[in-house]
Amino acid sequence: MDRRSFIGSSAGALLAAPLAAEAQQNGALRLIGVLVGYAESDPAAKTLLAVFRSALAKLGWTEGSNVRIELRWGAGNSERIKTFAKDLVNLRPGAILGHSTPVVAALARETRTIPIVFAGVADPVGSHFATNLAHPGGHITGFTPFDSTLGGKLVELLKEIAPRITHVALLFNPVTAGPPHFFMPSIQAAASSVAVKVKATPVHARDEIEGVIAAQARNPEGGVIVMPDAFNSTNRVPIIALAARYAVPAIYFNATHFAESGGLISYGPDFAEMFRLAAGYIDRVLKDANPGELPIQQPTKFELVINRKTAKALGLTIPPSLLQRADQVIE
Repeated sequence: MDRRSFIGSSAGALLAAPLAAEAQQNGALRLIGVLVGYAESDPAAKTLLAVFRSALAKLGWTEGSNVRIELRWGAGNSERIKTFAKDLVNLRPGAILGHSTPVVAALARETRTIPIVFAGVADPVGSHFATNLAHPGGHITGFTPFDSTLGGKLVELLKEIAPRITHVALLFNPVTAGPPHFFMPSIQAAASSVAVKVKATPVHARDEIEGVIAAQARNPEGGVIVMPDAFNSTNRVPIIALAARYAVPAIYFNATHFAESGGLISYGPDFAEMFRLAAGYIDRVLKDANPGELPIQQPTKFELVINRKTAKALGLTIPPSLLQRADQVIE
């Protein structure tokens, strides 16, 4: 599978660099806070953190030598996220890596001075984390994995792989998801063009997921779009299992978290690349770069992954044109 890249200053951000001069001279350990929206038990999340740590090491930041990382896991729980945000800010790190919109919102409430580099915020301007993408203007910058057209693309792809679908539920947790209105214009436009009705179906706990999927199963023309959301990522195992049990076609926003774990189809950015690039911004911030002058970067390419085994179990015939466009087909 071809790996996708981000635009902007991504190449320069990850050039090899010597150890930070300050740490070399006085032996001090620089402190980096990390708050991840996923659960510590999540293997995919651990992979993302491994990418981040590896990228830092290539930039000259060696844990235990010149840097210390304080890591916290939000597990898709808003109260945990708030608690850990306060915890990390109280440690006064040189920079904080924040993952997901709720995480960055919690961190922003706790500090207006500590630099925050995010990985995974859907709408940083609409969430008031930055003035604009090119010039964030404050103490927050980073890498957004989505643009507003993603929602429409998810509708189109779900309809393409499951043509019978006419009713689609949007599954998300309003507490942990990015702003739903960010994706809605493209979702509604795409839905209208392919004769699909969409309905927002917010959930607040794991035990509410089954009700949404079961309701779609009662309609032979029902489907589900699993929206970008740390809650959905944390609960991907039951979501995928329920979609299989009720034979409901579903599309997901993350290949690593969903299609490779048994989900039917996914379309989204390379999250590992986003964490790799975030290490470059952390490096620059620790070397006194102003985060307000580091542009927020968006992906230019997305990965399409299809699980042929799941499609067969659902009785779906994948169009050859869709298979040809896929970056990966899981047999």
